[in-house]
Amino acid sequence: MNGTGKRIYLAGPEVFLSDPYEAGRRKCELCGRYGFIGVYPLDNPLALDGLPPREQGKLISAANEASLRTCHLVIANMTPFRGPSADAGTAYEMGFARALGLPVFAYSNCAEPFTARTAASACGGRDVSGVLRDNAGMLIEQFDMTDNLMLDGGVLAGGGTVIIRDIAEAMRFTDLSAFEECLSRMKEKYL
Repeated sequence: MNGTGKRIYLAGPEVFLSDPYEAGRRKCELCGRYGFIGVYPLDNPLALDGLPPREQGKLISAANEASLRTCHLVIANMTPFRGPSADAGTAYEMGFARALGLPVFAYSNCAEPFTARTAASACGGRDVSGVLRDNAGMLIEQFDMTDNLMLDGGVLAGGGTVIIRDIAEAMRFTDLSAFEECLSRMKEKYL
């Protein structure tokens, strides 16, 4: 199932799917086909039983950071999750990885740009100078990127790429064609 090459941390909201282990298995299997070792956040069993929820969360966070430290690369699923932007945990892991000097490749199974998604969910209209604002009067960024400029910018600055697909909403978190394209590009660059 796993390859013998470099380790790739697999960041994304798949851990919230109804069968997160199957999602991880499929991704790790694809990594192996490309000569990489997939590292999925749920790979390491944690002793969470009996711990209060806050302690469980702290243990999971520490384990994910420890896993990231063992990797050479990251693939992040930036498909919008519970709103117009990528999963907050995935965004954190992307920044953590960049701070460690790891190249991050990313994908989104939603082709609608971040500005349009944000405007559709919380647009308050344009102010007198024509600036697009949200319902709280805050500026809506308009940089023609997949997500927040720091996410796209971090991926690109580290030599990665963002793959964008237009996948039907029912399959946005299970379709792996963009994930596989990330693997293909990583193989060309790193193996």
